Amino acid sequence: MSETADRLRRYLDDELGECRSEDVERRLDELETLRRALETDQVAAEREVLAALANETRYTLVRVLVAAREELCVCELQSFVDVSESGLSHALSTLADAGLVEGRKEGRWKHYRATNRAIALVTVLDGSVGVEEEGES
Repeated sequence: MSETADRLRRYLDDELGECRSEDVERRLDELETLRRALETDQVAAEREVLAALANETRYTLVRVLVAAREELCVCELQSFVDVSESGLSHALSTLADAGLVEGRKEGRWKHYRATNRAIALVTVLDGSVGVEEEGES
């Protein structure tokens, strides 16, 4: 029996008071189903979105675009982040690939706006992450 199954048997013994082979097999099947659920294209796309937001520059750009509620020119976005033009372009490209911003070219200028996905994620974060008041523990 594998080390995982041995540990699971000990856990189930503790939880159930006794453990049969069928209990272990059933639970291993359930865990395998959970593992397979994490190996989908959907989960990979979700990780891509979260990875895009994990960078300070990219997260700042998304927050600015969501707060602006309109398109902003790259030249306007530059004032919010301390990166080179190349770095800004790369950050916006990563955000576009993750479906968080959409860009359009107008003459020699490029404009970006937040997508509904970005707006939804920022809205969820606004309601779920609190800053502790000074003096609270």
